[in-house]
Amino acid sequence: MTDTDVSKAEGNPDRPSAEELAEIEKKYEEGANTRQVTPVAGHVLKVVALAFAFYHYITAGFGLPADHWHMGWHLAGLFILTYAFFPVFRTKGLLALKPGSARIGNIPIYDIVLMVFGVAASLYVGLAWRGLPVLGIEEQTFRMGNPNQYDIFFGVVLIVLVLDIARRTLGWVLPLIICVFMSYALFGPYFPGLLQHPGVKFNTFVSSMYFPQEGIFGVTLWVVSTIVFHFVLFGVIAQRTGLGQLFIDNATILAGRYVGGPAKVSVVSSAFFGTISGSSVANTVSTGALTIPNMKRLGYPGHFAGGVEAASSAGGQITPPIMGAAAFIMAEFLQVPYTTIVIAAIFPALLHYVGVFAVVHLMARRLNLQGMKKEMLPRFAEVWRNGWANIIPLVGLLVVLFSGYTPFMSAFIGISLLVVVGMSRWREPLTWIYAVAFIVFVVWKYLGGGFGLNMTVLLIAGTLIGIFNPQQRIKIPEMSDSMTQGVKYALAVGAASAAVGIVVGVINTTGIGFRIGFMVTQGAGTLASDLYSMVSLGSLNIFSVEDLQLFLSLVFIAIACILMGAGIPTTALYIMLVSVAQPALAQLGVPPIASHMFVLYYGVVSEITPPVCTSAYAAAAIANSNPFRTGISAFTLGLGKVVAPMAFVYAPVLLFVSSTGFDFIEFSYTAVSCIAGVIALSAAVVGYWLTPMGFIWRLLFAIGGIIFIAPSIKADITALLIVAPAVISQLLARKKLQTAIA
Repeated sequence: MTDTDVSKAEGNPDRPSAEELAEIEKKYEEGANTRQVTPVAGHVLKVVALAFAFYHYITAGFGLPADHWHMGWHLAGLFILTYAFFPVFRTKGLLALKPGSARIGNIPIYDIVLMVFGVAASLYVGLAWRGLPVLGIEEQTFRMGNPNQYDIFFGVVLIVLVLDIARRTLGWVLPLIICVFMSYALFGPYFPGLLQHPGVKFNTFVSSMYFPQEGIFGVTLWVVSTIVFHFVLFGVIAQRTGLGQLFIDNATILAGRYVGGPAKVSVVSSAFFGTISGSSVANTVSTGALTIPNMKRLGYPGHFAGGVEAASSAGGQITPPIMGAAAFIMAEFLQVPYTTIVIAAIFPALLHYVGVFAVVHLMARRLNLQGMKKEMLPRFAEVWRNGWANIIPLVGLLVVLFSGYTPFMSAFIGISLLVVVGMSRWREPLTWIYAVAFIVFVVWKYLGGGFGLNMTVLLIAGTLIGIFNPQQRIKIPEMSDSMTQGVKYALAVGAASAAVGIVVGVINTTGIGFRIGFMVTQGAGTLASDLYSMVSLGSLNIFSVEDLQLFLSLVFIAIACILMGAGIPTTALYIMLVSVAQPALAQLGVPPIASHMFVLYYGVVSEITPPVCTSAYAAAAIANSNPFRTGISAFTLGLGKVVAPMAFVYAPVLLFVSSTGFDFIEFSYTAVSCIAGVIALSAAVVGYWLTPMGFIWRLLFAIGGIIFIAPSIKADITALLIVAPAVISQLLARKKLQTAIA
């Protein structure tokens, strides 16, 4: 029996079985909901998926081919696997095509034809890069801006098919938005006012979308094919080898005994799990299978239990050190090391989890919910006696990453150590081959000057220690299944990255980002001037016109992120909106890293914002609660993530690495102010601080909490004056209650 089946047999009937969890993940996670193929076709596709994973693994460790070949191979693999696993329509109904006889391995012939065209278009760039005299094709350098008939044909094919695989994996919203961008590029003269431009000729458009450095073969596809895929693979394998369970067990030990224990376990375990998972849904299903039933059994309402898990799990994309795909793309856009992004994300992620933790704690106090009994908690010694080896790959990955090596080299080291820890055992000499192979690689890198002596010794030591892992060894079929699943998870993000490359190309070609950014700041400036006279109190001006203009610009961009985020992956949303936000916020003096992080955070917020909030829907399925109500709970619980971006725009010192510099005293003051704001908002959401509070006091806490987020002496004094009556009321109410009890 599986662990979940055992738990049911032991009196935990609320916990879903492994099969039920798989169905929930299949429904809400793009990479898990795929077409059923015949056994023979399944074996063939598994070989393709393993070859795809092995290619990326090997190139990460031994060197990348030329960009046009590397991205071409990646895109070719995406076309093969997407057209094999994802049907033309994924919903049943009038639009769904009836299964016909023209199929091979249950894959329709038309999908196989599209697959062939996609592979041909992907590899054409590499084949024709140096020219093909037999076909009269010159070198690529001479064809830029002047494409020949082959370029036009394969370029159009690639654009259409990239949009199609994005639609199949992610739905209609993203391709339709991209089509609007394409229309803007081609029909610029017909747009009104400031948006009007001369337009891009069709041949020039196809050329710029097709050839490397911009468009489809641009930075987004490069980052996903070179970095993101490897970390997705690492996360899936790490979960299989036991690192995810180690996180959950330790979170239970840390938080389970306290007030509202299971809910706090959800927050802590999601924070831990977020370090290896960039997928909110995968995080929700993995940790929620344990925490949601425990929360319900303790007395939490189902919608609140699901909301806690969804809000916590959504933080996975913003939790260092392994964040979502957008963080890697951000590093490329800003031309900074990925470690810079990781450092910048530390406090904002902490602020998010403080917010969720505060709401959970206050709700537990309000409902008088106790912690888990001692006998229900895992034993610390037993957990680490069995699972200590699982931490080695994560430590190895982080050491290499923070030692200045490339992210893909650190991912290669992490995956290699996962294989060693999972598959090599000292009692089985034949399995030493995995450890020996990795040690040979490390020594080879040392002899070639790639690794220093300290790094070499550390990695070899980790390898030798890892083979003493006391857990059951993972067999080759199990490891190959994990790798195949990792490839499936990566299909959606790969399709999105290729499609969003079109948006990047349009923005670079037309300058629409600066145009819309100017419109945002101008509109905010006009509205700020009108509001200034309303909020100013004679000579006492709490806010200046510039303050109001910045605040309104942030609100406009945040609303755009949340609205456009309905059904669009965080990565795609970030790429589209940062091109607008960066020019707009730069005009208002916001440092680049702060504006990029602002957009990233609101892209993640959209994942728990109704009506489209897949993480909350997955949690609702586990909790058997109303999906929309669960989404509302997740959004209110995630208020820390809603207000955090405002904080680090106003105070870039919270990002540690901002161009404005770092001052410890300023950071400490600002951090305390922001945490106070988040806790005040949490009390307003729950309606409880020291005792239950009425609507008026909740409103004062909410207003004061929002003002606290804009860290300045004047704002903090104003916030304190606003919340003071509510705080005094709470103190008096608690004293009265204590007197009554005495």
